[in-house]
This record gives sequence, structure tokens and C-alpha cells, in this order.
Amino acid sequence: MPIEIAFERRGNGSPLVLLHGIGHRWQAWEPVLDALSAEHDVIAVDLPGFGASPLLPEGRGYDMPSAVQACADIFADLGLGRPHVAGNSLGGAISLELASRGLVSSATALAPAGFWTGRDREWALRVLTLIRASGRSPEWLRAAFVRNRYFRMAAGCLLYGHPSRMTAEIMLADLLSMVGAKGFDLVAEAGRTYTFAGPPPTVPVSVGWGTRDRILWPRQARRAAALLPRARHQWLYGAGHVPMMDEPEQVAALILGTCAAAAADRAA
Repeated sequence: MPIEIAFERRGNGSPLVLLHGIGHRWQAWEPVLDALSAEHDVIAVDLPGFGASPLLPEGRGYDMPSAVQACADIFADLGLGRPHVAGNSLGGAISLELASRGLVSSATALAPAGFWTGRDREWALRVLTLIRASGRSPEWLRAAFVRNRYFRMAAGCLLYGHPSRMTAEIMLADLLSMVGAKGFDLVAEAGRTYTFAGPPPTVPVSVGWGTRDRILWPRQARRAAALLPRARHQWLYGAGHVPMMDEPEQVAALILGTCAAAAADRAA
């Protein structure tokens, strides 16, 4: 049975699939879509249970093996073969797992989950759950909060390196997306036992970490570097947990460079 998902597709060239983080939606990638679609057939998806995508069919799970299989099925449904993939947070972890299984041509992971200590994992899940809970306040109060510049700065600094750049409209839409995400609790519960333990990928891999990440702290980049010694590891200066919103030029360059490395390997 095909998996029903919502997605945005732009551009031409080799396929590049973009995977968002927990509670987010494909629109997180809008700041980099033009740059990426100038060179690739870009498919930014709402993962099952997030954004406008329904939950997975009954009987399918939300642990990492299930998420990887769901993505493999989505690739097959869309006729993508072995696409390039880039992901943020949850999407970054899925991207690396896909690369470990040889299901993609390259992977770019931005602040990927799974390189945490138990304390780091508890912090990330607790903060994200609290942000989601704040979105359940009455509509008038929620709207008043996000339109207050000082509130946006205080709340936004957890997710963004440059919260002052986020408009009230974007922050409110992201908050409502997190509140409405039917898959949030299922994925969060599965994440409580997840750490990255896959074999090192043989395809080109890049890992980018925002220097201002306050959800998955930058210290986790050291563990990623130890477990993925062949990958390219790069700091994303000034970026928070959603780096494509903060530093789109750095992020687009990293993703395009990873895709180009895979093309060079095939040509060699």
C-alpha cells in the first residue's frame, strides 16, 4: 500500500529528498529551496504524522527501522531510485540511517538526533514537548505571545540562532504545526531508546551542526565525528537547531557539496 504524504517538488536534475525534524513540516526548507532546486529535482516532504501528511497505515511503527522503511517505500512510490537526502534533527538521523543501509546516493545531516547522552536526549525531548504544550494555550493568548517581539526572542532562541529574523506568522505556523502533529508523541516515545549505531556509510556524508543549537547541543558533534570518521563535519556558524532558517547559504552550500561529491565518485 502506498504511503500517503504531502510534499513540495521543485526543479530538475538528480533527485534530492529533504526531511524535517520532529514537529516540523516541509516549509522549514523554504529558505534553501530555490538554491537547491536550481541543480536538483527537490522533494521536501511532510513525514508521516507531521505537517499535512496523515499517520502511517495501521500496523506500521514509528521506531527508526520503521521510519527508514517508510522512507524507502516513499522513494519507491515516487520513482526516485537512490536519491540524495538531507535532513534536520529527526530527519538528519533518518538520513544517516538511510545512508548506512545504502538506500541513498549521499546524505547531509543537520544536527542529527542520536548522538546524545541520556541527559542530552531527555533535555531535547522535554524542551520540544514543552514548546508543543505552549501551543495549546487559547488562540488569542497564543497569537498575542508570538506577536510580542520580546516573547519571540525568548522562545525563539531555543530553536533559532537568529530569532529576531523570525516573523510572527512563521513562528505561529510552526507552533500550530507542532501542536497538530499526530506523530509527535509516537516518535518522541520511540526516540527515548534511540542512539545512532549504524555501520559507517560508504556514500558521501556531511554532518553540519549549528554553533547556537540549544536543543541538540553542539558538543554532540564530537560524538558524531567519532562514529562517522569518513564523513565531512562542518560547523554552521551562527545557526541554531533549524539551521536552514538561520543560515540558508551555509546550509545550501553544504548540501550541494555533498551531492556533488557523490556525482564525482560515480564519474571516477
